[in-house]
Amino acid sequence: MPSRVHTTLKFAASISRERDSRMAGTAVAQAVRRELGGKAADLACLFFSSQYAESAEALVEAVREEVSPRLLIGCSGEGVIGGGEEIESAAAVTLWTASLPGVSMKSFRLSADRDDYGVSMTGWPGDLDESPERPSFLLFADPLSTPMDEVLALIADRCHGAPAIGGLAGGGREQGDNRMVLDGRVYDGGLVGVALSGSVAIRTVVSQGCRPIGERYMVTRAEHNVIHELSGTPALERLKALFGSLSDEEQHLAQRALHIGVVMDEQRNRFERGDFLVRNLIGADQRTGSVAIGDVVKEGQTIQFHLRDAKSATEDLHLMLAAERVRHPQPPLGALVFSCCGRGRGLFGRPHHDVSVLKERVGDVPTAGFFAQGEIGPVGASNFLHGYTASVALFSEPDAEPA
Repeated sequence: MPSRVHTTLKFAASISRERDSRMAGTAVAQAVRRELGGKAADLACLFFSSQYAESAEALVEAVREEVSPRLLIGCSGEGVIGGGEEIESAAAVTLWTASLPGVSMKSFRLSADRDDYGVSMTGWPGDLDESPERPSFLLFADPLSTPMDEVLALIADRCHGAPAIGGLAGGGREQGDNRMVLDGRVYDGGLVGVALSGSVAIRTVVSQGCRPIGERYMVTRAEHNVIHELSGTPALERLKALFGSLSDEEQHLAQRALHIGVVMDEQRNRFERGDFLVRNLIGADQRTGSVAIGDVVKEGQTIQFHLRDAKSATEDLHLMLAAERVRHPQPPLGALVFSCCGRGRGLFGRPHHDVSVLKERVGDVPTAGFFAQGEIGPVGASNFLHGYTASVALFSEPDAEPA
């Protein structure tokens, strides 16, 4: 396995519970500066709980004074993830920095304009359209003012096949409560992002926290988000048959946590975890025998019902991270984690779950992130907005090209 000693990349992370914004910013910035050991902070990601929203400018200013990053980006969250901790209900700030020689970074801020003709996005950097190299995107957005479907469609159109990972800011309850950070500016709406390309690998792991149950079916009749038939039989009949085959425990779970997984790549010979886009089952029509899900579905797609619970979510994250390590010889050197605010203690009954699994599978690498109102990450070749998901970005040296 390649040694980490000779890497040109360097990562550092720190966390503070200091309630004063300026003091918290100074503390985390000084800590990562020491850990970088004289290397430049090219990329800095700053995440903070809602207690710092009103004084976010002072927090940002303190970080920039101590570290002077080439690019600073971040947002507020429902909670903060830093090091080996997940702080869900208390004030906390975390700063994650990366020295990325040979890496190009293009930052941008998108805002949505709505009129009688629909939604249009402004702020896209035109020079990204001309880039010969496919970038990786980090995205942080206000859920109350950002139409993420349109944002992800824009990225798919302008940078086809480029992966995007990140999350929706949290902590606020009304529009204008959340905060997004880009360099020295703090915003209360829209999206901030950065496209990275060059001498770094950013590998994405999207753990949707579910396990497949029952058989797979082909969608043989559907309209928008309504599935009428599965493999020639009314969808509700298939669902009732599945329910009858479950154990008492699984039936109890299915009554509140049943989902549908849609295969993203029909060309594969076999379908495993990570091949399904998991969506909510939002209703059923006894009269027509149809079921509705939380996304558009097309005839010819393969689906399988899924269950979500703490045990499945733990198993899924372990399996997804283990599979990622098998596929890539280069070890991760740093990680960003965007975990749904519906995970954490509420799902697992104990703190620090996702970062503990990450540490076990990846190692004790500098890690930071936040609890999000929605998680962004790719499934197959396309990017999606998820729920109850842990989206992880693993940073490493690029894998060597095959001889």
